[in-house]
Amino acid sequence: MSEAKKIAVAGATGRLGRHVVDVLTERGHTVVPMSRATGVDIVTGAGLAEALEGVDVVIDASSTPSPDRKVATEFFTAAARNLHEAGQKAGVGRLVVVSIIGIDASAAGYNAAKLEHERAVLAGPVPVRVLRAAQFHELVEQFTQWGRQGDTVHVPRMRTQLVAARAVAEALVELAEAEDAPGARAPFPEVAGPREESLEEAARLLMARRDPDVKVVAVSDPDNPERDLFENGGLLPGADARLAGPAFAEWVETAS
Repeated sequence: MSEAKKIAVAGATGRLGRHVVDVLTERGHTVVPMSRATGVDIVTGAGLAEALEGVDVVIDASSTPSPDRKVATEFFTAAARNLHEAGQKAGVGRLVVVSIIGIDASAAGYNAAKLEHERAVLAGPVPVRVLRAAQFHELVEQFTQWGRQGDTVHVPRMRTQLVAARAVAEALVELAEAEDAPGARAPFPEVAGPREESLEEAARLLMARRDPDVKVVAVSDPDNPERDLFENGGLLPGADARLAGPAFAEWVETAS
């Protein structure tokens, strides 16, 4: 057990953040949940200075629902700027940020915005640790919502190594706890699921449980600048990645 810390969590009520809060609480840390619901807006900075008083570490698990590069980039760069500014004033010792495996060559969409996020947080005054994660199990549903047209769901053809958000949360907390944690510079530590999976098959498994009349179709769009990244293994983890179960088929059986 590491020494208990006061740790603030940005995006505390979100898909990943709620798991981060749970893991921190289980490990005996004092948690400061930050979200608009708690009166803290990391994009505008409202409530941030007060929330970070006495905080040792900030874990940024925040996200935006928009896949648009411009919208997402504006969100992430504003959040990075405000967390650094308020964190430096409050004496925060470390900022831990989640990113995405394989995005170095990204030129469009959410992945490109996360690459800009990495650059923004690493340029700030507060020491930073970056964790790159594979696509979450929980994101498969979002992909099906984005691509649904009537009774057909279109998802991009994608090779991935889907991972549970809980496993990512555990890895983030370890970066927050350890004094000599990696992630201050590339190559960044990675966390992924136990085996390679396809987004198409994962979407079929999910829809078979949620809406069995829906047909899932994998799309290979030649106009998508991310096509090669998605289809040729660019999103798969490296040899040194931390692999954590369950696989998607196991997870979807127990997911609510």
